[in-house]
Amino acid sequence: MNKNKRFYIAVDLEGVACTIGTPGQGLAQGSAGLEYAALQGTKEANAAAKAHFDNGAEEVWVWDCHGTGYNLKYDLLDKRCKIVMGAGSGKRFPGIEEGFAGVLFIGYHAYDTIDAVLCHVYSSATFQHQKINGEFVGEAQIDGAVAGKYGVPVIFASSDDICISQMNASFPWAETVITKRSLAWNSCVSDHPETVCANIYTGVKKAAYNLDKMLTFTYEQNFEYEIRYKRIEPAQGCHYRNPDGTLFARPDAYTRVGVLKDIEDIFK
Repeated sequence: MNKNKRFYIAVDLEGVACTIGTPGQGLAQGSAGLEYAALQGTKEANAAAKAHFDNGAEEVWVWDCHGTGYNLKYDLLDKRCKIVMGAGSGKRFPGIEEGFAGVLFIGYHAYDTIDAVLCHVYSSATFQHQKINGEFVGEAQIDGAVAGKYGVPVIFASSDDICISQMNASFPWAETVITKRSLAWNSCVSDHPETVCANIYTGVKKAAYNLDKMLTFTYEQNFEYEIRYKRIEPAQGCHYRNPDGTLFARPDAYTRVGVLKDIEDIFK
């Protein structure tokens, strides 16, 4: 199958329309708003998938990547989609090495930033920040680099205004849609959910049309990686090692820093 006819949609939930989570919990299991966010995330993913199919795509994968990966309303997705779900594979974008024309980020969120809705990196309860080569990064940057390792560009993203500003800095070629304007960690001004879905459909069609202008996002091997935890215990027990086998340095009680050979080593 021609890889230019295959697309991979990654769906998180914090960045979808009308979603603000619960103070102190975010969008953890059992928190208020998770059920709605899962439904809206499904609708936004569907808008992106429909745009690709209407544009001639032969295959679209939808990856439920929020929390444990069991959130979306799968029976409401376009029946032509393949669905990636669950936890435990130890990989981001399972199957990405099989060849895709582009990845899309639906509902992602900003890395830790003042007033950004539900901002965090992978776990709001665990990490204060992560840096690569001295620059703050979030899930979008790391996931984009994982896709880029396999030659797959980020072609589209939708989220709140702060997250989109971060993505524009990393993936300036990608089409984007702003779903809401951040006011605080649990507050926003959102566009109407149906308007967001319509905008996503239009944006994804534009991304597909401009596919030849999309670039891959990567980090060179042996990059500096810094991770700062919210508690001392995980920093103390951190298992990351440099290429020579030594443990990451610990410049303070909460932080580990060292060198990783490959972007996917973050998840090992």
